[in-house]
Amino acid sequence: MNDMTGDRRSAFYSAIQRFLQERRDAKLEKLTPDDPKRDELIAQFIPETWLDDAARRVSQIQAVTHSLKAIHPDARGTNLYKPPDQLPVRDEIGSHSLGPDFAGDVVGNAAALDVYKFLRVTVDGRSLLDWMLAGDADLKAAMSPKPALAEGWIEAFLGLVQPRGAAATHTRAKQLFWLTGSNAADDADYHLLAPLYASSLAQTVYLSLQESRFSEAAKTARQARREQRPHDSGYADYPDLAIQKLGGTKPQNISQLNSERRGDNYLLASLPPHWKAEPVKAPFGIESVFPRFAQRKLVRQSVRALKRFLERDPDPTMETRNRVEGSLAEIIDDLVIFAAELYQALEPGWSADHRCELTEDEQLWLDPDRADADEVFAARWQRMDWPEQIGKRFGNWLNGALEGKLPVGSIEHRHWAKELLLDAQWAGELHEHRARLDAPQFIPTRGAS
Repeated sequence: MNDMTGDRRSAFYSAIQRFLQERRDAKLEKLTPDDPKRDELIAQFIPETWLDDAARRVSQIQAVTHSLKAIHPDARGTNLYKPPDQLPVRDEIGSHSLGPDFAGDVVGNAAALDVYKFLRVTVDGRSLLDWMLAGDADLKAAMSPKPALAEGWIEAFLGLVQPRGAAATHTRAKQLFWLTGSNAADDADYHLLAPLYASSLAQTVYLSLQESRFSEAAKTARQARREQRPHDSGYADYPDLAIQKLGGTKPQNISQLNSERRGDNYLLASLPPHWKAEPVKAPFGIESVFPRFAQRKLVRQSVRALKRFLERDPDPTMETRNRVEGSLAEIIDDLVIFAAELYQALEPGWSADHRCELTEDEQLWLDPDRADADEVFAARWQRMDWPEQIGKRFGNWLNGALEGKLPVGSIEHRHWAKELLLDAQWAGELHEHRARLDAPQFIPTRGAS
């Protein structure tokens, strides 16, 4: 035996002895010096005696990463032990994202949880259970000088991570019949899904949130912010955080990790955001709203995508036409929304303000309710020749946004304008205003046809 092997064997032996001694001493502290149970308790923690008993009791518990007890404490069925490297890799965050340092959990008889604590004892950065799974010879020798006895114990301990019987669900478990075939009336075309609680993932989330909420670094960063002082790092807040208690007064009946969390399981808020929209400002001091419209994020994205597509000089196919029409529809939708925001947010008659420098046709477009109090404006609005001018302005603006290497000219200009004038949402809103103001029920399109 070389020195390195001897050192490793000694490290395993010392770790086992230390674990047993700490548990024994903790129990002895509860007994008086003359208690007759002291000798019996000391005998229980002789390594060979304790390991033999632990190997017998390990069948009462099961190592898991996905547990059923957290779904319902009375559920009886399959638990799974699936380390992250045995799970399919996906883009979404899940148990597969945990990596090799994931926290395994254990379920079963709470009186046997000390066996799992023993198997979690760490030597050289890995647990005793990991070394057993790796078939480490030095650990086997440290457990007993009798190879057959040590092998029997290790085989029993490794049963902790093995599946227990055939897969089964329970009436108190969550169950979902998922249609996998084409005939919804055929029972054979369904697959039964039984979701389990991702205990290892829940533990990682819990520890991460605990660090963000209560660590000294987070407390120092929050204090710096309250005092408006600079700080080297930031901190994370989780608003509307909820805590789900599992197991009631006996969290150990759910699992070992749940017991360590005192039954606390964090639930992140799953609520729609409360948008704080910027106040809509009247378009004063500008001759046209199209430059402001062009600065909207979605508009910039749509125009940029259309420009990149056309720069590739695509073949004149139906697919190309549909792609262009789709991009154009997105831009027109954004324009209708932009106009609706001004209409809904501003008081009717805002375009009569001396600060308004918009062209008349854009005033008629964006401030239609001014016609209720302004007869001249109403008469001008009812002539209904201004929508054509808006269509032309839209075409001019889009031509300018797509200029350069693109083959965009008068034909495309007329097409852009016509698409706007014939857009269902645009035309629908005009129809409502025309009906209310008794205007002609058509949109002249001489220059856009």
